[in-house]
Amino acid sequence: MPARLPSWAWVTGLTVGAIAAVTVLGVQADRGSHPAATSAKPSSTASAQPTPTPSAPARVPDGSGTGRRVVYSLGEKRIWLVDASEATRRTFTVWPGSVSPDPGSYTVSSRNAATTGSDGVQIEHIMYFAVKSGISVAFSNAVDGASPPPAASGTKTGGVRMRKPDGTALWAFGTVGTTVTVVK
Repeated sequence: MPARLPSWAWVTGLTVGAIAAVTVLGVQADRGSHPAATSAKPSSTASAQPTPTPSAPARVPDGSGTGRRVVYSLGEKRIWLVDASEATRRTFTVWPGSVSPDPGSYTVSSRNAATTGSDGVQIEHIMYFAVKSGISVAFSNAVDGASPPPAASGTKTGGVRMRKPDGTALWAFGTVGTTVTVVK
């Protein structure tokens, strides 16, 4: 007949086993991948970049409507993505083209995943929402993330460009039929 161990021995054995298991899991976690810090390097177009989004987002302009919408301020050169509860989901600055829509309410009429802009730059996330003087006005971003080159004198462009991450967020938010409110 095997000898019986006292109860304190069982408790001690279980405790030692638990400590060993936690130690093994800790070592495995420590050997996993860790995010590496990267240094930000200024781009060659740093002076052409719009002002970075502030840590406390600018307030949605008064008179920009209610409900889920994209708000585009001509004067601030800024877009807000506003959800149905009136919360700002994202705000960012943009580079407007030479043709701007009049203030008012529009809807996203069509979308195009990618094409070449009138300036010859490969663009993506194109969302058309207005026409002025025969020029289509649309939001987009350059595929390479660059800011648009200065427009040649007299060139009429309706593209409202933004940084690539902002274009991706706007594309996800603004489906066909989404309201776009343009304010001064």
